[in-house]
Amino acid sequence: MLTLFHTDGCHLCEQAWGLVEEAGLAARTRQCDIMDDASWLALYRVRIPVLRDEAGRELGWPFTLADLNLWVKA
Repeated sequence: MLTLFHTDGCHLCEQAWGLVEEAGLAARTRQCDIMDDASWLALYRVRIPVLRDEAGRELGWPFTLADLNLWVKA
């Protein structure tokens, strides 16, 4: 399972989600709004969008579809 940390109204987050969908990863990606958790807000306030995998690896914005595909395969 992947996690996309985002917040409402963030156009960069919308672009990142579009790449997640384009990569065919939407079904295995949950979206977490950083406003829902104080620790997420503290960690990601100025860094969103950020993708994190189950191992704790993170892919921060900006990234391309190619970057995303390489990160998932690594």
